Amino acid sequence: MIGSYDIYPALARPLRGIELRYTLVRLLQLIGPCTVPELVVAMQEWGFGVEGRPSKTVSDALRWERRRGRVRRLDRGLYRAGGMPRSTEYRIIWRVVALREEAARDALSLRGGQKCYASGAPPGAPPGAPPGAPPGAPPGTPP
Repeated sequence: MIGSYDIYPALARPLRGIELRYTLVRLLQLIGPCTVPELVVAMQEWGFGVEGRPSKTVSDALRWERRRGRVRRLDRGLYRAGGMPRSTEYRIIWRVVALREEAARDALSLRGGQKCYASGAPPGAPPGAPPGAPPGAPPGTPP
């Protein structure tokens, strides 16, 4: 899974704290050894994003999980899932499932005509359109 990542995906739900750490651990369990950019891309495919510089935010979260043994560092920027008690793994799995369902609901809601969080313009509006402009309106059209 190699690709570039968008720093500000329009419909991504930003994660931080325990939600970010659990999502990263779950991705490593499912995908196997990954680099930090691959984890960022995988999170975006699940409908999540991170605030700030993605590589630093993800690396910091992985460092926290390394201290607890849930993530192992294989090389610079390359990580894999570590061991953990079954109860912790169960809690991580169900918390990430709930987050993904919430992100999917939010994405469907936004596609239904509500304003997009990132730009304020509705989905389908051309780049540069002002907030509130109808979809398909040329840039510079008043709302």
